[in-house]
Amino acid sequence: MKAGATLIALAFAAATTAASGAEVAGVKLDERIRIAANAPALVLNGGGVHTRIIVRVYVAGLYLTQKRSVAEDVLALPGAKRMSLVMLRDLTAAQIADGLSDGFKANNTTADQERYAAELDELTAGIGSLGVAKKGAVIALDYLPDAGMRVMLNGEPQGRPIGDEGFYRAVLRVWLGVHPVNAGLKRALLGQS
Repeated sequence: MKAGATLIALAFAAATTAASGAEVAGVKLDERIRIAANAPALVLNGGGVHTRIIVRVYVAGLYLTQKRSVAEDVLALPGAKRMSLVMLRDLTAAQIADGLSDGFKANNTTADQERYAAELDELTAGIGSLGVAKKGAVIALDYLPDAGMRVMLNGEPQGRPIGDEGFYRAVLRVWLGVHPVNAGLKRALLGQS
């Protein structure tokens, strides 16, 4: 009887863990988070691994006020959002900033690139000043309607908020645009895989 109780307890623990979030490449992504005291709770829309050639670079998690499975619906959804990147290897901040800049240019119109050039420069300069993002570091790109986009490193704000919701949408296109940084990651962030 004791073994049966242990199996039931283990099954319950597994179900509880599965219900409380997701695990991607050994990284725990919480099912619900709150990015500010006055912001609504956000739900994990999806998460996946960004791989470059054969190297796992980071685990990304997309958090929204409501789940969406179509990129255009995510981009149109108003309100607070978070894109969380958990490093699976050491990266220089310059590598991260260059990747963001390249993805931004690949997924936004010339008009949007011109409109948000100053904000993109400020974002990449801010990320570039972080030095090195060590394996396990968490970079979060948060959007708060009353403040703009903020960059968080391991839970600490870096610099001042940048831009408006239009700029945040343009940044999200790095992962959700027509030419995303990784097509498999895009599907995972949209909960399609």
